[in-house]
Amino acid sequence: MRGKLLGTIALVLAVSAAQAQQPRAGGGLMACRADMEALCGSDKANRPKVRQCIIENRDKVSEDCKRALDMMRNGPGAGAMPTATVSYGNDARQAIDFYRAKGAAAPLIVFIHGGAWSLGDKRQASGRKPGHFTGAGYAFASINYRLVPQATVEQQAADVASAIDMLRFRAEEYGIDPNRIALMGHSAGAHLAALVATDPQYLKAADVPMKAVKAVVLLDGAGYDVAAQMKTGGPVIQKLYGPAFGNDPRRQAALSPMSHTAPPNAAAWLALYVEGRDASLGQSQALVKALEASGVKARALAVPESSHSQLNQNLGMDGDAATAEVDAFLKAAL
Repeated sequence: MRGKLLGTIALVLAVSAAQAQQPRAGGGLMACRADMEALCGSDKANRPKVRQCIIENRDKVSEDCKRALDMMRNGPGAGAMPTATVSYGNDARQAIDFYRAKGAAAPLIVFIHGGAWSLGDKRQASGRKPGHFTGAGYAFASINYRLVPQATVEQQAADVASAIDMLRFRAEEYGIDPNRIALMGHSAGAHLAALVATDPQYLKAADVPMKAVKAVVLLDGAGYDVAAQMKTGGPVIQKLYGPAFGNDPRRQAALSPMSHTAPPNAAAWLALYVEGRDASLGQSQALVKALEASGVKARALAVPESSHSQLNQNLGMDGDAATAEVDAFLKAAL
């Protein structure tokens, strides 16, 4: 996620330099240039410092600049804007971008972004999904949650449940069916979606019935058995998982969806993984096997010619094979 953001920032900096010679070029990029100079200065000799400043201050730029960043990062067709942005807690990170569907009582998709439990944003990761899914008759919500190290993974799962509760509370206002919900998550967000949809304590604490979650879509997650992943993974896994899950095997197990596949669970599951990515392949297949043994309808599916980031980025794109699979799954499950 950070790599994608850095790439976008580099492009903005390059375009901003060109705009300096073409002052009439307008739109969001001009707003970005003004915001970045105001927040971070214009030290062309120290662009790494400017990039880091932009990362740290992204929430402070104007809405025009945010839209420009999102459009460049996600490409054409990714310009759907939220119908509403609503808070579900006192922390600034506890916020939801909601995209309304046409008609009333629409099924709801709740998307949980990735970022190794410590990075990411609801707008950065949603891409083409809002436009695609609202066009297909679903309401769509992309949520932020508190991040490690300021929050624990337990608190992140509680945030997901609280966000669902807020959306159900506003069901009539937002035109959604509070009892036809699908959770969708990418990477770390896939772990959180799976955890909330298997360990009933989180939804119960938020007064959300498990039966309201009809479907779960997991996008290339590799953390469904945290203890096993940390035991067999290399230095990169240790670096990504360590700050979130620590060294206690009991806590790692408690935060593993694999530990909670006994009923109750969400009713239907689709676990997509990138073909050839061993970590997500093994973890996805093992989770699906355990869910099936508990009587849950579940399927693991390899996505060829993709990558960890592309699988998420391309979801909602016309002609995308993974999108077609998700569409068919949601139509049957919701």
